[in-house]
Amino acid sequence: MKKQHSTIENYHKLNSDKQSFLHSNYKYGALFISALVAVLIISACSTEMSFENSILMTDESAIESDRHIQSSKEIEDGIKNSYARLASKRSDVCPKLIQEEKGSQVIERISEVMINDYCDYFLYPREGQSLSVQVDDRQIEALLIVPTLHNFANGNYEVTSYDKHVIRLSYNGATHKPEHFVYDVALSISEAKYS
Repeated sequence: MKKQHSTIENYHKLNSDKQSFLHSNYKYGALFISALVAVLIISACSTEMSFENSILMTDESAIESDRHIQSSKEIEDGIKNSYARLASKRSDVCPKLIQEEKGSQVIERISEVMINDYCDYFLYPREGQSLSVQVDDRQIEALLIVPTLHNFANGNYEVTSYDKHVIRLSYNGATHKPEHFVYDVALSISEAKYS
């Protein structure tokens, strides 16, 4: 009987050890699962925050890129204007920057030479002024191409903003254009008449 009692005691002790082992394993398992869930939650939050940060950084870099592009365009426009200012002293180089003389409302260019199919004239009129273009040859078409499209054959153009205006004179003849096409052009700038 003593042996049986010892066997029962051993069994209970072993069973108790198993239960305590399993109980501690459950604790460790629960602790491990809790840690895993916490890591997953933190990871998900940091990914979301990282995504939001990357969106913010992308927006900031897009804004910076837009500023860089605008700055590049301003530099490019400045270079074109410098070139056009120098070209205004020659009759056979285009594009040209033209400016009105003080006290004069007409800019005349005599014996201009069109080498290519067109020549552009840059101008910075003030808001409220009116532009008109007269060319001595009917084979030349006069168009405003920047900031909007306007055909001067249809009348004067009323300036709505102080901005770069590009007037394009292009050969529009029925015959082949001569290599050096000579023409005269007069650009009239007048203040708009308000009623």
